[in-house]
Amino acid sequence: MAPLKFCANISWLFTELPDLSQRILAAAAAGFRAVEAAWPYDSDLQELQRVRKATGVEVVLLNTPPGDVKAGDLGLGAVPGRESEFREGLDLSLKYARALDCKRIHLMAGRVPVDSDRATVTKEMEAVFVQNLKFAADILSKEGITGLIEPINTRITDPTYFLESPHQASAILEKVGKPNLKLQMDIFHWQIMDGNLTQNIQKYISIIGHVQVAQVPGRNEPDSDGELSYNYLFNTLENLGYQGYIGCEYKPLGSTDEGLGWIKEYWTRTKC
Repeated sequence: MAPLKFCANISWLFTELPDLSQRILAAAAAGFRAVEAAWPYDSDLQELQRVRKATGVEVVLLNTPPGDVKAGDLGLGAVPGRESEFREGLDLSLKYARALDCKRIHLMAGRVPVDSDRATVTKEMEAVFVQNLKFAADILSKEGITGLIEPINTRITDPTYFLESPHQASAILEKVGKPNLKLQMDIFHWQIMDGNLTQNIQKYISIIGHVQVAQVPGRNEPDSDGELSYNYLFNTLENLGYQGYIGCEYKPLGSTDEGLGWIKEYWTRTKC
């Protein structure tokens, strides 16, 4: 079995440093060979390119822009009436992905509009999301890029996020029918919404294109106190032959470096 590949989420880790370029340098110094970032669009692209090339660190995932955060946006992919803004955001994501040789983009679904009832608007939002995903998949395929959709839990993290379970996401991917669109499994969200992780991982492993990890419920290091045994989950992914990246998207309990013992132990054990 090949060892698992990890990437540092530099929107969550190394936040002791003010900018993403410095965090890439810190991730490389800590032993990471890859990073992911949520929204790098306020960072100097040329500087990100320079640091990526200097360190040899791979940028493996970006998110599409959230929209107007102050107005409550968190992605636009499924939001009716915002299709043109979604496409503009996709263009910006592609600009950064091309420059950084990033091969995965998380196509954020977004939130149920304010003053709307989820049950009432679900059918319309799904139709919008399917059409936007088809459009994005065709664009991304020309660039050799995989699009990802990620369920976010609505019990704790974001009660109004549209895409809330792996089952809903899988059904949407089936309707879209594009081979370069995959499921992003954030184990933190999956555990909170559905549990049953072993069966769900086995069920969806063929369409999982990216994984993210954090302990539940605190969203801290995988080896911190909580509900999940990550030794078991990592073994499960290894046994199923998962070969994608695992993003470290968690809130360090102390400094980032102090909380990396779990991954350094894994690297030592697997001789990565």
